[in-house]
Amino acid sequence: MLVKSRSGLRDMALVAAAAVVGFVVVAVINQPEKSLSAVSSAFSSFKIGCDIKGNVSINSGAKIYHVPGQRYYRETNIRPEFGERWFCSEAEARAAGWRKAGG
Repeated sequence: MLVKSRSGLRDMALVAAAAVVGFVVVAVINQPEKSLSAVSSAFSSFKIGCDIKGNVSINSGAKIYHVPGQRYYRETNIRPEFGERWFCSEAEARAAGWRKAGG
């Protein structure tokens, strides 16, 4: 990867950090700034040890949380711009009004 500026180095660090916590980083060749922005946004809402994914259903708007090992956990992506977030415990997720995903 060719880096032309300090912000490019910062973006590379964000991508590397995101990879460490298990994000799949996909570069959009025509709009890399949007890809890095999405990774940055998702990574900034993650806290070490807080691995419960709070997902908003595209179809119904329902707030559903997924715990590690649960079906679709790995496929679920957190997008804070849509109100999605990470939780540190199931109790925290329920207290915020989220329900556990089935399966």
